[in-house]
Amino acid sequence: MNNELTSIKAKFVGQYLSGQIRQAIRQSWKNRSTSTAAVMFAGAVAAGICAPVQAQQITGSIKGTVTAPGGDVAVSGVQVVVTSDVMPKPRTATTRPDGTFTLPYLIPGNYDITFTFPDGSVRKTNTTVLLEQASIVNLAFEPMQAERIEVYGTAIVTEGDSALTNSFGEDVIANMPIGQSYRDMLKILPGVEYSENGVLGPSAGGSGVDNSYALDGVDLSLPMFGNLSSEPATHDIAYVSVDRGGAKAIGFNRAGGFAVNSATKSGTNEFHGSLEYRLQNSGFTSTPVDGVISDVDRSWIIASVSGPILKDQLFFYGSYFRPEVTGDNKVTAYGPTKSYENTRDEYFGKLTWAPTEDILLNVSQRVSDRQEVGGSIGEFETDSVSLGSESQIKITAVDGSWLLGDTSSLNFKYAKYSEDGSSRPDVELGFMPVLGDSLDINNLDQMGYFGVPSLRDYPDGATAEEIAAIDAFNASAAPLIAQYGYVGDNGETSGGGGVGAYSTINNQDFARESFQVGFDTEIYTGDMTHFLHFGARWSELEEDLSRLSNGWGSISYIGGLGADGGDTDLTNAFYEASIQQMSLVQDGSSVSSITSYAESIDFEINDEIEHGDFTYNIGVMISRDTFYGQGLRKNSSNISGYELAPGEKYEMYKTDWKDMIQPRLGVTWEYEESATVFANYASYNPNASSLARAASWDRNTRRTLLVRFDENGDFVDAGGAPGSSGKFFADNMRPRRIDEFTIGTTKMVTNELFVRSHLRYRYGSHFWEDMPNGARLYGDYGDFGGVPANIAEKGLYIPNLDAMRDEVGGSSYVIAEVDGGQTKYWEWSIEGEYQNDKWYVNASYVWSHYYGNFDQDNTTAGNDANTFIGSSFYGDGRGRMVWDNRYGNMIGDKPHKVKVISTYTADWEGVFGAYFVFQSGEAWTAWDGTPYGYSSGTSRFAEPAGGRRGASHWQVDLSYTQNWEFVEGYTARFRADIFNVFDKQTGYSYNPYVVDENFGTPRQYYNPRRIQLAVGVKF
Repeated sequence: MNNELTSIKAKFVGQYLSGQIRQAIRQSWKNRSTSTAAVMFAGAVAAGICAPVQAQQITGSIKGTVTAPGGDVAVSGVQVVVTSDVMPKPRTATTRPDGTFTLPYLIPGNYDITFTFPDGSVRKTNTTVLLEQASIVNLAFEPMQAERIEVYGTAIVTEGDSALTNSFGEDVIANMPIGQSYRDMLKILPGVEYSENGVLGPSAGGSGVDNSYALDGVDLSLPMFGNLSSEPATHDIAYVSVDRGGAKAIGFNRAGGFAVNSATKSGTNEFHGSLEYRLQNSGFTSTPVDGVISDVDRSWIIASVSGPILKDQLFFYGSYFRPEVTGDNKVTAYGPTKSYENTRDEYFGKLTWAPTEDILLNVSQRVSDRQEVGGSIGEFETDSVSLGSESQIKITAVDGSWLLGDTSSLNFKYAKYSEDGSSRPDVELGFMPVLGDSLDINNLDQMGYFGVPSLRDYPDGATAEEIAAIDAFNASAAPLIAQYGYVGDNGETSGGGGVGAYSTINNQDFARESFQVGFDTEIYTGDMTHFLHFGARWSELEEDLSRLSNGWGSISYIGGLGADGGDTDLTNAFYEASIQQMSLVQDGSSVSSITSYAESIDFEINDEIEHGDFTYNIGVMISRDTFYGQGLRKNSSNISGYELAPGEKYEMYKTDWKDMIQPRLGVTWEYEESATVFANYASYNPNASSLARAASWDRNTRRTLLVRFDENGDFVDAGGAPGSSGKFFADNMRPRRIDEFTIGTTKMVTNELFVRSHLRYRYGSHFWEDMPNGARLYGDYGDFGGVPANIAEKGLYIPNLDAMRDEVGGSSYVIAEVDGGQTKYWEWSIEGEYQNDKWYVNASYVWSHYYGNFDQDNTTAGNDANTFIGSSFYGDGRGRMVWDNRYGNMIGDKPHKVKVISTYTADWEGVFGAYFVFQSGEAWTAWDGTPYGYSSGTSRFAEPAGGRRGASHWQVDLSYTQNWEFVEGYTARFRADIFNVFDKQTGYSYNPYVVDENFGTPRQYYNPRRIQLAVGVKF
């Protein structure tokens, strides 16, 4: 075998075997002839095992032990050298007195390992290092023996930073039918529900806004909102790691859901390049169930190049990505519309530099520019209401590691994410509204976006007065319908459409910046080994927002019936304009934007202890969050503690360190070779919150205004839209918290098959929300609600709120901790992973139950939007309180989930990929405001939460890739992907409004079958 071991490749990851696998190696050696030199390999991932960690780094590691043939004698002084095409320089370690070695901060990839013994003997092997995992390579060696080498034991597997971790390499990612965006990649995560939401992520036992998404360790979630808004392409991603639970105090994991990290590709000492064109024409898509045939063509251009700048020292990788969506010949009820175009140019560059063997640096920059024209034209709108937009996303990552000998290391990471976006109407009206001006009712389509009224019907049992009011409304509305309505299929002119121009000019910039440092060391004390990690991180979020109304913004006809059709105090108001006051010019000056900030400081300490057959994890993370608003300054002489200061930054609320102590504890017992049981406890304080803007004081004067006009268009009055004003925080609030308990077991059944099963429970508490200060005093309001006595006795959230408002104004709503707010999540899972030279299969089944009384993912009229965290409809009056039918199943409750992902490599250089998912339908609830005394049923539960269940969904996605090497070193590539092969367009997001004629019908559907074709070349 020429001293070269056959490569053993395995991608089994997660909670595997403990470090005591070396005992099994020693036992195997006792049963072997001493005339044979053997190299034994075994890997383990356990809740209590960890090599020196790479907190939020884009690296992995290799660790192991070198022993003599009997297995009882450690071999020290062995030089261990690892090399890889992705590492500019080799990494070297020397085995310690106990025979152990560690090689941290390795770029994920395939590695050759060379062991050089004190007598000059050399042994070699190879392994694969995955992202945020430690590959275990144990060697039992008898010096001065024959060249024959045998391999025994289990396959090489890996270990990660949580009890429930999975990691995937480039071969799986590239060959699966998962699409081109980062969001598409989430579908392969074992045990996580499949979602086609465009904004909200899968809940996975926590709110969908509490997941963590990272690219090269840079958090991609939208600041202030927690959703995955950015869309870097998957073609740059080489490795993916996901922690679903049982986290250690490593990597600053505060996610209340799951945490995903991904590492991009790196350069090597060889030049490589690729070019691909991908296509999905409108004809490649089946007809959706709503009957609207796809009218857009999609295409993607993908190019990359990599190589050395300085051989064995400095590598580069660069790529270009251009997705394009175009649509022609769209016709609405008003006639033809302009062509639609949405294009993006994404550039990515990365440098990998190793000035010495002990220092490794990575620097990367991603810039994505998007432009859109002709968007947001509805089926019953004119071409003139179209919207254009542009945005730029920048993702910057700088990280480095420095090895301090064989047992210690330092690391750092700087990360910045920014998203600057603006949307502008394709038709700009060229004027800004001034309070007191009249509305030109003869040219409403030049004043803003005018919602054409429809004729109203008489309600059942209408009084003579109500009939007269509706008759008057319809008489005045008829000429507007005749002038601005559309001609329907019956040849009659109808109302209900939209004319004019898009209502809003929006400028919204987000930024997240962070810096972290870490120190890792190992301490050996007799038969006990400690892997110590210390880390600190500072991060800041920022949002800069300004909104301008296009003309008078959005204009509606209320015909003397009031804004809600029943407010008799507004009988002289016939038109109402909704405008953004940030655009309102008063006294010749415009109002500035709102800037909001949030700051977090985190510290973590973690100790992994190996002792006999047991491995223990003892860690803790401590955090503090600070929210900053705009519009006040401190004044200790005032009751409120503030005074008005428009435009000035002020500290709204700061959490206490003692309230954000997050312990991470775990134990693993290897009860037999290649089999473990484990238990974990972890606590998380999710850091996603919108309160830095939602409660900011300048929202008192910079908010949406409702301006009303009489039947001639003359100004009547103006007032703020409800709910959009600055708010005080109640005292002594405990930050939102998720407590998690996990028990499980793992087993390497064969060298190629790994299984894992676990039971997990999560409990969420201490939710914050804006609520009326007197909500606890609502009393009893019928069969559908009433304040429990133990809550009512607590009284006002802020007893002296009226005195504080007398000084600086503000809302009668306050930010308070939800009384008794809680979520509960049970999960039982079984997962298997199989791999050989041709097959890779990961199959999982999860039973779960997600319930409680605070559903962050179901707090607004829809289920897929950038919703304020801490300032939603929840708690906004009767019918929306914690005691109002809120206890029950969450919308993310999907009791049964089956997922299978697989690839097969054929002998003819073809690769098949397959994806299958089955999951239960969502839980949903009927809404009706009538029992609570409201006409609006939005988020007012008419029955216990989640008592209804939508249809279950299953689908199959397939891919096939064929490679041909037409010239040596040059390979042509053809690929076909078929998504939703059987066209299972299951409905979801059910209409919950009892009074709506479409009650109980889906408002969205899973995407229909579609085909993508691609051709490319690489060298």
